[in-house]
Amino acid sequence: MSNVIALKLRDIDQKASLKFADVANALEVRPETVSRWNQGKAFPQPEPEQRLLELGYVVEQLAGFYKPREARVWLLSPQKLLDHQKPIELIRAGRFRELLAVINELRENLYF
Repeated sequence: MSNVIALKLRDIDQKASLKFADVANALEVRPETVSRWNQGKAFPQPEPEQRLLELGYVVEQLAGFYKPREARVWLLSPQKLLDHQKPIELIRAGRFRELLAVINELRENLYF
């Protein structure tokens, strides 16, 4: 059986160019911890696991209209639509639904 967390981390890297250090920062864990998850040597605790899954979902939504490097820049930069907060900080705070609302707004503006 493959490591589902490793697959999620690879997907996040491929679709948003986020490395272990970026993911660790978003989840408030150490990069070494993310590396152990990737290797299957450890499994995330419930809260970091939830944030990881939310980050993965946000990245999946962004992949619909941003290239990986563009998604990375968007996630790490202050956004006017988020009261100048960084999207990655909202992930850290468990506020990913706010990001989804903004992503939907961005998508609508791109296609109409």
